Amino acid sequence: MDPEEAHEFAVSSLALLGRISPLCRLLEVYSQVPRLRPIKAFGLDFPNAIGMAAGFDKNGKAWPAAAALGFGHVEIGTVTALEQPGNAKPRLFRYPSQKAVINRMGFNNDGSRLVAERLSQLPLPGKRRIPVGVNLGKSKVVSIDQATEDYLVSFNTLAAYADYIVLNVSSPNTPNLRALQDEDKLRQLLEAITSANKDRQLKTGGKHLPILLKIAPDLTFTQIDTVLANVEEFKLDGLIATNTTLARPGYFQSISEAGGLSGTPLRKRATEIVAYISKATRGKLPLIAVGGIDSAESAAEKLDAGATLVQLYTGLIYKGPFYAGVLARALAARQKE
Repeated sequence: MDPEEAHEFAVSSLALLGRISPLCRLLEVYSQVPRLRPIKAFGLDFPNAIGMAAGFDKNGKAWPAAAALGFGHVEIGTVTALEQPGNAKPRLFRYPSQKAVINRMGFNNDGSRLVAERLSQLPLPGKRRIPVGVNLGKSKVVSIDQATEDYLVSFNTLAAYADYIVLNVSSPNTPNLRALQDEDKLRQLLEAITSANKDRQLKTGGKHLPILLKIAPDLTFTQIDTVLANVEEFKLDGLIATNTTLARPGYFQSISEAGGLSGTPLRKRATEIVAYISKATRGKLPLIAVGGIDSAESAAEKLDAGATLVQLYTGLIYKGPFYAGVLARALAARQKE
């Protein structure tokens, strides 16, 4: 099948599955992961270390079925304040021999208001079988100078429905988005979002809502140091490392498709960044590792490097819908040993 058609078919199938609760529970038994101690990160309990990365369930339609496949959490989005169609098609390309994907989707999504309405009809935080994060990005038509206000619209619209929020400043497919990783713009964004988060907590009397930042694999270690300084200053709850890469290593030197590369070619660099951040923060900052995870070995590699949790997307494409459960059982056995 065409890659994007296959993706939409998968999302629609999982959305249907999520509406059939008895079947979901039956599949959870099939995908059951040995229950050891839950993994605790940024004030939440995760039944296992394997999560569904942002980009798969862009509009919050399929996540109720994620636990049935063996996932321990799911991150929906990326969601923008405004509805947008994304970039022109074709925009998703598979490379099976390399276990890789290039995408230039461009944050195609229904917009924060409609996604919030959809989430309001489903189990809310505290009543879900697994945590659900919401990944926020910048609307394409909004200038970089107005990005903070754009993120605030999405945050204020969706915060009530999220177990945690991710600020995505690292997708390569929205013009100038990665400029938000520069110190001045990053400080402005983090100050506004963390302030809004405190105001919300005071008004609602609710728990602190964890805020995470998702960074690019193409940052230098010096740039990462700057990011970490801001993460510490604004007391963010964690980092997600990493997004897709603009690099074209090895086989991909001859590939001309624009967009972010994910899958096995990203594995080494993503692990290097996780290890660097873990060492720089003395293991005190919770990390979600993404990039090239398609085996128990590659998942364990990220955890050994200092990650608390890991996420899949490209690996799910090539390994099939129940692979999250396979990995979670393998990691549980490793933990028990």
